[in-house]
Amino acid sequence: MSWFESLILGLVQGLTEFLPISSSAHLRLTAAFAGWHDPGAAFTAITQIGTETAVLIYFRKDIARIISAWFRSLSDKAMRGDHDAQMGWLVIVGSLPIGVLGVTFKDQIEGPFRDLRLIATTLIVMGVILGIADRLAARDEVGGRHRAVKERKTLRELGVRDGLIYGICQAMALVPGVSRSGATISGGLLMGYKREAAARYSFLLAIPAVLASGLFELKDAGESGHVSWGPTIFATLIAFAVGYAVIAWFMKFISTKSFMPFVYYRILLGVVLFALVATGVLSPHAGESAG
Repeated sequence: MSWFESLILGLVQGLTEFLPISSSAHLRLTAAFAGWHDPGAAFTAITQIGTETAVLIYFRKDIARIISAWFRSLSDKAMRGDHDAQMGWLVIVGSLPIGVLGVTFKDQIEGPFRDLRLIATTLIVMGVILGIADRLAARDEVGGRHRAVKERKTLRELGVRDGLIYGICQAMALVPGVSRSGATISGGLLMGYKREAAARYSFLLAIPAVLASGLFELKDAGESGHVSWGPTIFATLIAFAVGYAVIAWFMKFISTKSFMPFVYYRILLGVVLFALVATGVLSPHAGESAG
């Protein structure tokens, strides 16, 4: 991998990780369109450490409060009813599905799941689901002629059942094109949570999964010696800087705006990708042989 490729891929990772459009799909597509080697699941996982570090810094006060309350709840029974302590447990519970499925389907994630036809399908299908979830949320928020405004749930109402559902939604993002934030936010909206609450828990839930995946890939990459460390670290730093700016913008955006622009973008990109593969402009396995 060249330094220029790592610059572009780091920018793509930072720009797309927190938006509901799938960073793994965009890294894969950027390489395919540019005629580069597929950066691979390992590169994606490692650069996500950069964007997840941005999450740790942006939500540092929330994270510090949750960790502190969770540890105190282990020895203090009175703390077990504290919201922050419960959030610590719910993040652990919600992380279980992706941990189990990530290990179980590791070979598929690094191989067949990166087929461009599958990515096109997931872009479109998840886009439609996000659109439905967004419309339902908007209907509750504004009401209607024969419909009263419906109060949506906050994270204080999050329980084990909903935490597991969030976790299952997050696990779907193991398939490129689904989008971690897109799947978990859609799940949250369909369960009746407010947009900001769904996004906040989505970001917190991603922390253990992404860091564990990145560290796991770091270990494997170190043993195999197949990673270009200089460009990969450079891309990770770029992803961190851009990702932090995107989080700040996105959290403000979702408080007042609809997700529909992302829905239209996902569907359009999926259709274009199908057309390019169908006409032979792109091979569904473009770059894989060398990636």
